[in-house]
Amino acid sequence: MGNRSFTLDRIRDKLRESGSNIVFLQEVIGENEKHRRSINDWPETNQFEFLADSVWDHYAYGRNAIYQHGHHGNAILSELPFSNFTNIDVSNLPFSQRGVLHGQLQNDVHLLCVHFGLFEHERRKQVRNLVNYINEEVPTEDALILAGDFNDWRKSAHRELKQQCALKEVHEEINKRPAATFPAMTPFLPMDRIYVRGFSIGEVSVLTTEPWRELSDHCALMADLRIDDSLPE
Repeated sequence: MGNRSFTLDRIRDKLRESGSNIVFLQEVIGENEKHRRSINDWPETNQFEFLADSVWDHYAYGRNAIYQHGHHGNAILSELPFSNFTNIDVSNLPFSQRGVLHGQLQNDVHLLCVHFGLFEHERRKQVRNLVNYINEEVPTEDALILAGDFNDWRKSAHRELKQQCALKEVHEEINKRPAATFPAMTPFLPMDRIYVRGFSIGEVSVLTTEPWRELSDHCALMADLRIDDSLPE
């Protein structure tokens, strides 16, 4: 927020340094001709391929917002290959395009990347759609990671996801409450979360130090997860 410099190179460097096996991203630009013409360091490829380059061999992108000069959406970068992925449109307002990107890895782990709306009544419908989708499309015996920007500072979506889908929120499990992640410079609203099912949770971090807080208006979250031994391989 307020940062006018082009930070994509720095974002890629910090993601690589994090050592993450899987990365969930929101508002990733798939194409923007206006930026391509006006920004000198704009990559030749799209943003998610640029970020994944030489570290994460596999990626999925879900186009949400489409405009005259391009589009953007959610993306997942992974060291492990996807067996399939799909993008679910959960938009319910004409000026707010939102989606849920669902990727399934070849080891049957399900990854869902979300970016929900700013309005309570908008999010309520989106959460209901997400709950129904998870319960219908993700087998209860499969491990699941759901992560993203929920814009859910009142935590109504938080309660419903835990109750209706038997999910655990990683920061709450370790630190008794969801992490404050917005705004990055002085975070006090719990907007971004990582929910899991079928995983044991180790260390959980909110990345608030420099340069992380200069790379986004939201703080990034990192979690050490291990598939539960009780799940079938």
